[in-house]
Amino acid sequence: MSVKLFSAVKKYSHPRASLSFYLCLLLGHHLSVSMSTGSVAKLLLVDLSGTLHVGNLATRGAVEALDWVRSRGVAVKFLTNTTKESKRDIYERLVKIGFKVDMSDILTSVSVAIDEVKRRGLKPLLITEDSVEREFNEFYPELKNGDRDSVVVGLVPDKFNYTVLNEAFRLLKSNQNAPIIAIHKGKYYQTEDGLSLGPGPFVVALEFASGREATICGKPNQNIFLQALGQYAPEEAIMFGDDVTDDIQGAQRAGIRGCLVRTGKYRPGDENKIEPAPAFVFENFAEAVRGIFNKTGIAS
Repeated sequence: MSVKLFSAVKKYSHPRASLSFYLCLLLGHHLSVSMSTGSVAKLLLVDLSGTLHVGNLATRGAVEALDWVRSRGVAVKFLTNTTKESKRDIYERLVKIGFKVDMSDILTSVSVAIDEVKRRGLKPLLITEDSVEREFNEFYPELKNGDRDSVVVGLVPDKFNYTVLNEAFRLLKSNQNAPIIAIHKGKYYQTEDGLSLGPGPFVVALEFASGREATICGKPNQNIFLQALGQYAPEEAIMFGDDVTDDIQGAQRAGIRGCLVRTGKYRPGDENKIEPAPAFVFENFAEAVRGIFNKTGIAS
C-alpha cells in the first residue's frame, strides 16, 4: 500500500520534490489510517441493553462472541445507562441469559450518580425504581436523614406522573440552589415490544419548569467513559453500543473508538447523525467482534 502510494505521489509531484517530502506524505497517510481504525483493542467497553441483549434475550451470537474475546485475554467492562434495575439485578439478568460476567466489571450510571450525590453531600428526592433506591441507601446511608435538597431522576415509568413530577418541581422552586441530578438523559430505549420513552423527556420537563440545567451522570458524559478505562489509554479501547449519541459520540469525544451495532434502538441512518462518524459499524456485537478481531466461526 505504501509503495503504491509513494509511486503515485512521485509521479504527480514536482520533479524537485525531496525524499523527505515523500516521507512526510507517507507518514501522514499512516497516521490517518491509524486514527481511523487503530490497533486491535486491549479493552472493550460494551453497552448492555440493545447491544448484548434486548429484554431477556441475547442478541444473536453475543454470548459466544463475549466468551471468545475474554478467552483471548481482552479486558471487558460493561457500561450501561440502565436505571430500571440495580447493579445486582443487572448482573443476575446477564447470568440468567447466559453471559459469564463478574459484577465488578459492570459500571452503571446509577453508581456514578451515587458517587456524585455523596461527593456533593446531597439528600435528594429520588425518582427511581425501588431497587435503585435501595442501592442508594446501601452505599449512602446518610441519605435517609435530613430534608430533601435536590432531585435525582432515573427511568421509572410508573412514577412519571403529574403528582411525582410536581413534587419535584415544587422542591426545585422552593430552593434555588437545589440541583437536578439525571442518572442519564436518554431519549428512548428498546424494549421487547418496541421503542419506549427514556428519562430524558422528563428531565427536560423539570429543567424547563425550574429554569436550571441537570447534571448528567451517565453516557454520553465523558467522565463515565474515562472512569471505565481504568489502567488503559483511550486509544486502546473500543466502545460498542446501539445508541449513536450516548454510546458512540460520547466515547469518541473521550478519545475512544466507537463501534455502532445495528441492534436495539438503532435505526437506519443513525451512523450519519454524528461527526466524526463511528469508527466501525456492524450488524450486531458478534459480527463486530468477528470483523474487528478477524475471527471466524462466531455466529452473526
